[in-house]
Amino acid sequence: MLQHPQIDPVALQLGPLAIHWYGLTYLVAFGLFFWLGTRRLRHEPFASITRPAPWSRRDIEDILFLGVMGVVVGGRLGYCLFYKPAYYLANPLEIFAVWEGGMSFHGGLVGVLLAMVWFARSRQRPWLQVMDLIAPCVPTGLAAGRIGNFINGELWGRVADPSLPWGMVFRGAGDLPRHPSQLYQFLLEGLLLFVLLWLYARRPRATGQVSAAFLVGYGVLRFIAEFFREPDAHLGLLSLGMSMGQWLCVPMVLAGATLWWWSGRRR
Repeated sequence: MLQHPQIDPVALQLGPLAIHWYGLTYLVAFGLFFWLGTRRLRHEPFASITRPAPWSRRDIEDILFLGVMGVVVGGRLGYCLFYKPAYYLANPLEIFAVWEGGMSFHGGLVGVLLAMVWFARSRQRPWLQVMDLIAPCVPTGLAAGRIGNFINGELWGRVADPSLPWGMVFRGAGDLPRHPSQLYQFLLEGLLLFVLLWLYARRPRATGQVSAAFLVGYGVLRFIAEFFREPDAHLGLLSLGMSMGQWLCVPMVLAGATLWWWSGRRR
């Protein structure tokens, strides 16, 4: 079996200032989003749009800024609401202690959706058009975040068969080998989803179908990855033997499938 390398979570210490690897993965995620977003502007229909104004690099900058706010605020509130509502209801000031960890992808998704509603209204652009622009640019950021989870040795997987060649022992998780579920999610929700979405979005699609493909793709791949990820200790497995992450993926997939069908009919 393998041992988790136990990498120091602090990448660089400059006096009292500590730069964490996890923070650097967020910077990588935002940098990749900006680079991919500017490339998306060359794709149709964005390259041909002239009303109310052509898409520009400045639009990507503004989307990135609002997206960062949506990820941080929505991710934190989503974690408090979905995973520890009783604790944070009793300790509301702890909601602001983001340095102690605790972020939810599904909450961050809601935050980004709301941020993009504001952007679309302020620029007089169709909201689904905005979402179709950014959807293929998101998975690489998710991949970077999972690398951060692996470096921190957190969100480890369930106990694996001892014969599994890549079974790994994580500090604080006992002496049994576990699935490195962070790497599974890096490959599935990150790299695989990015390739599929990027290729899918390169061809003309009805407005909303690229966004729908992201919802379905992420929901399905995250649902699969959850079978190998250790459920949160304070929640365990819920109804039907499914984790909280899996239950949150169900409405994502249903919403994505409905949106894809509706967008096709609308076109």
